Parts: sequence; structure tokens; C-alpha cells
Amino acid sequence: MSAPCLPSTEDRWTAWDRFLEATPDAGFMQSSWWADFRATTGYEHFGAILKHRNDIVGGAMVMKYSFAPQECFYYITDGPVLPVDESLAGEVFEAILESIEERKNEEETASHLRIEPRWERLPSFISGFRAPAVADRFVEPRNTLCLDLRHSEAAILAQMKPKGRYNIGVARRHGVTIIEDTSDRGLADFQSIYDATVTRQGFEAKPPDYFEALISILLSRQRGSIFFAEYQGKRLAAALVVYFGRRATYFFGGSLVEHRSAMAPYLLHFEIMRRAKAMGHEWYDLWGVAPENQPDDPWADISVFKRKFGGVEVNLVPTLDYVYDTRAYAHYGAMQTDSAITEGDQDDVAQRVQPEAQRQADEPALVPGLGG
Repeated sequence: MSAPCLPSTEDRWTAWDRFLEATPDAGFMQSSWWADFRATTGYEHFGAILKHRNDIVGGAMVMKYSFAPQECFYYITDGPVLPVDESLAGEVFEAILESIEERKNEEETASHLRIEPRWERLPSFISGFRAPAVADRFVEPRNTLCLDLRHSEAAILAQMKPKGRYNIGVARRHGVTIIEDTSDRGLADFQSIYDATVTRQGFEAKPPDYFEALISILLSRQRGSIFFAEYQGKRLAAALVVYFGRRATYFFGGSLVEHRSAMAPYLLHFEIMRRAKAMGHEWYDLWGVAPENQPDDPWADISVFKRKFGGVEVNLVPTLDYVYDTRAYAHYGAMQTDSAITEGDQDDVAQRVQPEAQRQADEPALVPGLGG
């Protein structure tokens, strides 16, 4: 196996992206286009890729974020991506860690490395890592719900909870329609619905340039779209969907309070599933649910909505930190504790709180997703 290479050229990143999309459990937050997007929000990045006889066997796209002058941390979302064989995986993992060590410099103190791999169990070779010292804004959901699109549409409906199927029928009887619109108007309408949602919940919305950059990159790579549920000529709910490998992922969304009885979000998601299935995707990822045994979790009520669609729950290993410098890590933790607004890599904040109106009707006041 060769040493890690730094994929600075377009060809190397293209090879990495092809490897990811062919790897069943890899996530889009390891892709080069996600790194390009995150560069617009203050992250730097580099790659550590391992090859064997010219074939990629694993690696990581590593982001670096400077959280204070002369202080930074490294962050591997959806990764690292390792071989299935655990002995080889351990070798690849150690090589990735060594590559990151080589990147550290005297100009900035690296506080820690954070990883969020798509593993459902912790490999035996992991050591020295710990749970984050504080609950902070740089995390992605570790529990999610995925619907298997390999079945027929009838079977997909049949595995839903009765109320989910019923509400899809209600939306159809009301004449709700689903459209796809990535035009300037579509982006403006999405932002409007999103802004209304977060304003209603009392949180700070992401600015238009955030979504402009994200949609621009998704469209240029043919990796995403925006969908709306319309009723009587008004767009009531919206969803931003990411396409990657076998999965289509509901990443951001929102809804209005008008015409709640039309149950527009239920049909919105079912039609997205149908379109994703037609495109060849095998799973629809609802991107984050609360554990069922944690009724006080901020996502608990939102997760009730998502679970009406049925699906398979995927529980990934927790977010893990490897501390490089204890003083810088303590400073990082203090800064996160002092933050008044959570708006990092998990941070469609409006999608993490229970809508008050959900207690008044079966449809939630927003369609919960989660975004970086």
C-alpha cells in the first residue's frame, strides 16, 4: 500500500469522488464538492488518500477550521472511509492520522481532531479518542432514518405507519402538487419558506448567500435539487435534497403554517422518494432522528413526524475527538459553551425544535431536515 497522497489536482479529486460513490456507506460530506462548498463558509481542506496498486482503498477529506487566532481543529465529517477488512482498515486509519500530523504547523495550534465516521460499531483499533468535552455546534446527526427505495411504490407505502399513508392520501385528495424548481424564483421561494420557519421559532436564519453557494455547487455537479409542495397556487413546504451514491438525502427544509390540513409535507416527501427511486437511488435518508428512548431530546417530536414514513433506523458511533493540545481544546470548549446560537455543521436549528403548531395538528409546522 502506498503512502497517503494529497489530491490537489482535479483528477485526484475526481478519482476520490468516484471511489466514494461506489462505496455503499460513504457520505456526501467526504466529497470534493462538499469541501468546495465548505470553503465558502470558512473551512480549509486537504485529502489523505491511500492506494494499493493504483486503486484507492480508503482515506479522508479533512477540513480545518480556525476557531480563534492561531488556533484550529481538524474535522472529518462522514469519515474517514476505510476498507471493510478491519486489519487493513486499521492500517489505513493510522496512515490518515500520520498524514494529519504532518499537516500541523507552528503557526497555528491544533486543538483536536474530530471524526464522525459512518460506522455502526467502533473498530478495535480505535484508541485515544473521547466524546466531545462539551455539546457544541460542530456535529452532525448520529442517528438517522432511511427508507429502502428498492421495493415497489406499493411496498414503500405499505411499510409506512398507517397515519403516514393516510396523510399522503389526504394531501392527494386536497389536490396538493409537487414541483421541482431550482430557478432564481425557486431559490427565493425556498429561502422565504426557510426564513419564515426559523423566524417563527426565534432562531437566526442562514443568509441567502449560504444557499446560493450550496445550490450552485449541487446543480453544477448534478447532485441536488429543490422541491415544493403547492396547494391552491401557494408553495407551502420545501425540501432541499442531495443525491450521492445510493442515497438521496433530505438536507434542509421548512414549511408554512397556512393550510395545515392539506398535509402537504407528507406528499412532498413521498414524491421525492418516487423521483429518487426513478433516478436509481436505493435509499432516502431523512437525516437525523432522536433515539426513541429519549423523549426529552430536542428532536423527539420532529422524529415522530419522520417515523410515520417507516424506514430503517441507522445508529452510528458517536462523534469522537482526539485531543492534540489540552489548553487549546479547553479554549475551544469554552468558546462553544459561550456561543448563544448553534449554527455549525448540524445547524438548521429550526429543524431541531418542536413546532408549537405540531401540537395543534398532525402535520409539523416545518418539515424537519438538518443541514451543515
